[in-house]
Amino acid sequence: MQEAVNAAIKGMELEHGGPFGCVVVKNGTIVGKGHNKVTANNDPTAHGEVMAIRDACKNLESHELKGCELYTSCEPCPMCLGAIYWARLDKVFYGSTQVDAAEAGFDDQFIYDEIPLPYKERKIPFEQLAQDIAQEPFEIWKKKESYKGL
Repeated sequence: MQEAVNAAIKGMELEHGGPFGCVVVKNGTIVGKGHNKVTANNDPTAHGEVMAIRDACKNLESHELKGCELYTSCEPCPMCLGAIYWARLDKVFYGSTQVDAAEAGFDDQFIYDEIPLPYKERKIPFEQLAQDIAQEPFEIWKKKESYKGL
């Protein structure tokens, strides 16, 4: 956890973004590091967890992180939580909570509140469009020899 906290502090010292840092560990060895680079990269997805996952995947030459654990200085936001599940990490350790983050000005509650709402009631409305043509890539994918019904 100390390395995740160190990454958070390093990111702030470099003026890369908010106070969030993360490491990915496999068999007791750090295989990925990241800190928040949202403002440095002009990228709202450049959270510490996402940056560490990207680094670990690059270093391990894999899009999955099975057998790895993630240590993050703060409880992951909804986006990072999704990235953690997609990366198939084995376990997550977090330091501060989402309440601690909110008290420092990083409140994700509005996203949690939006998720269960019907699409048309969200602050950013969602509307399905052209499902018939949007199915074509899936149909092509299913015909690929490598497709095994993921």
